Amino acid sequence: MENYKTTFTVKRLWLMLSVSMIVSFSILLYYGGQIYQKVPPIPEAVKTSTGITLYTRADIERGQNIWQSTGGMQQGSIWGHGSYLAPDWSADWLHREALELLSLIAKNEITGIPASDQQLLEMHKVTLRHEMRENTYDANTGVITVSANRATAINTVAQHFIDLYMAKNEQYLELRKEYAFPLHSVLNEKDAHQLAGFFFWTAWATVTNRPGDDISYTSNWPHDPLVGNTPSASLLMWSIFSFILLLAGIGAIVWYYARQFDAWRADLEPETGFAKEDFFAKELLTPSMKATAKYFWVVTALFLVQILLGIITAHYAIEGQGLYGLPLADYLPYAVTRTWHTQLSVLWIVAAWLAAGLYFAPLLSGHEPKYQRFGVNFLFFSLLLIVVGSFAGEWLGIHQFFESLALNFWFGHQGYEYIDLGRFWQIYLFIGLLLWVVLVLRALWPALKDKASESLVFLVMVAAVSIGLLYGAGLMWGQHTHISVMEYWRWWVVHLWVEGIFEVFATAIISTLFVRMGLLRVSVATTMILFATIVFLTGGVLGTFHHLYWSGTPISILAIGATFSALEVVPLMVVGFEAYNHSKIEHQHEWEQNYHWPFMFFSAVLIWNMIGAGLFGFLLNPPIALYYMQGLNTTANHGHAALFGVYGMLGLGLMLFCMRGLTDVNQWNHKLLKISFWCLNIGLAMMTFLSLLPQGLWQTYASIKHYYALARSSEFIHSSVMEGLVWARVPGDIVFAVGVFAFAMFVYQAFRPGRTISS
Repeated sequence: MENYKTTFTVKRLWLMLSVSMIVSFSILLYYGGQIYQKVPPIPEAVKTSTGITLYTRADIERGQNIWQSTGGMQQGSIWGHGSYLAPDWSADWLHREALELLSLIAKNEITGIPASDQQLLEMHKVTLRHEMRENTYDANTGVITVSANRATAINTVAQHFIDLYMAKNEQYLELRKEYAFPLHSVLNEKDAHQLAGFFFWTAWATVTNRPGDDISYTSNWPHDPLVGNTPSASLLMWSIFSFILLLAGIGAIVWYYARQFDAWRADLEPETGFAKEDFFAKELLTPSMKATAKYFWVVTALFLVQILLGIITAHYAIEGQGLYGLPLADYLPYAVTRTWHTQLSVLWIVAAWLAAGLYFAPLLSGHEPKYQRFGVNFLFFSLLLIVVGSFAGEWLGIHQFFESLALNFWFGHQGYEYIDLGRFWQIYLFIGLLLWVVLVLRALWPALKDKASESLVFLVMVAAVSIGLLYGAGLMWGQHTHISVMEYWRWWVVHLWVEGIFEVFATAIISTLFVRMGLLRVSVATTMILFATIVFLTGGVLGTFHHLYWSGTPISILAIGATFSALEVVPLMVVGFEAYNHSKIEHQHEWEQNYHWPFMFFSAVLIWNMIGAGLFGFLLNPPIALYYMQGLNTTANHGHAALFGVYGMLGLGLMLFCMRGLTDVNQWNHKLLKISFWCLNIGLAMMTFLSLLPQGLWQTYASIKHYYALARSSEFIHSSVMEGLVWARVPGDIVFAVGVFAFAMFVYQAFRPGRTISS
């Protein structure tokens, strides 16, 4: 009867998961279609009322490609997406244009009404807002028409950006230093003019009302009261709704866990009792499992390089052109170091997870497919080539070595954060991931014969296939794709691929391992992981839209994103229950001491999931919060705590699990691991709470009190308060770096000749 109930429950959970995913992805695709249809229009021309052409469609589209080639989102941001040191170019242009136009209105406007200076100023501001918010785009001709005054303001602001990117005089050399531009890598006049055209258009979309509406294409983002960019009523209402939904969701899931707590606590122990000896001690290493060792060497090396690049990148916020006097900017400018730093943060984590999948697949099935070792080695050298080739291309692209923008798109720098690598390398990586899927599936397939753990293994296989396919979303845009459409697909990769499916894969494979190790009852593991996957992905899939509030998307995207991003946080509120489960299964027998540190890293994942993804994530998720915080250091705070705290710790834990079999655990240097674990966690906490979070909150205060562009300006970023908070990061960085170097030393000692285990 118990087996029947378990089977029924599992089937019901699979049905719920299937229906949930079909519905969620259908909605995601449907509203993706709405984004395609309602993006801010790129005009055929921007003309004055007298017919003078300021910009053409070709100027704007080529300007977008030039922006990509200079580093794109790694050198400032557009619509809040990108780096935090240089300005948000859309917000910066908007405020500069508004000030120029206001000055012209005040100079040219004649009123016969006696009024004080303040009253006149307010009258001029009304005129300014009316002119800038009016939508003069003609859908029939594709032309945006601007007044003579506005054309003058546009040309004045354009000249500022042309001078900035051409470094024409000493004034702009100083500004380039503060923005951490490479001083000797400049654009020609034509390219700078077209880049300015792209910046104008992105700013135009932020202030111009949608047809028949009183909010702009970016839902009145960025905050700038001078031009009437203030939170809309719908933004406030959906924020309130997200808070209500969060509280309701937490109440429901806590009630559910409380109801199931006693039953699950009693059923954790396998039917035959906890295992009395180590499952892995009896297993022989296959050739392909041994071949994964080189992956972990590379993971460690990439981790080290990423941290060094992070130190340089953070220091650019103070010196702008180097590291403690070393003139690095012309060789390793900010756009390069940040590109490599952000890409490596994903690459080493993903490499650890991919290697873990290749290691565990034959271990769980007891089957070594023919040519599996060759496939593992071929994939390794392909991934190595992709890393080296894409990094070289990004360096060449930012330094303007490619003869054409098309070559830069294919082999250089795409300019989109986390998807910076050239399209050739992107396709190569996609093919490599599909090869990984084949290698994992063919090795895991025999494990499906075990009916008891069939559902767990099948979930691992489904997640593996999803990992391969979802990265393909990054191929859905081209060189000239509208930036709103690109953002939609980019977040499929960054949110669904990295933050979603990989986490399902990792947790499913960990649960399967615990079952095989005799630490967890298979029925409990199956129901728990399926339930957690349903809850996590139900909010997670449509929660993707919270990244797209201000990306030129319709208000429906804001409504769905606000609703489901609140649900994303709900399962993170019960991580204490999961921590309790971990503690119950970690200290049953003496042999489990071999897994003490992998378990510790998994426990850290739970804590950082609650802090980094839950607390810091929901700080940003409600529309009213993100309206003021997007692209500030609050985002960097969430990114560091969630990306390393959750996914990095998970990758290190999986790596240690694999090293349990690849090396002699009796010769592990546990002192180094202890230093590494605590330094990584303490250093990350210091980095976030002492530096990144205070920086972000101080910027948020300026954004709310004044206007968004101020919080991203060079004057604000290089103020004594902000630079002091950057220096406050140094102690945390040092502690964290000690943890990284201790981990690297541990890996070196563990893999030294004579310390590995023969098959």
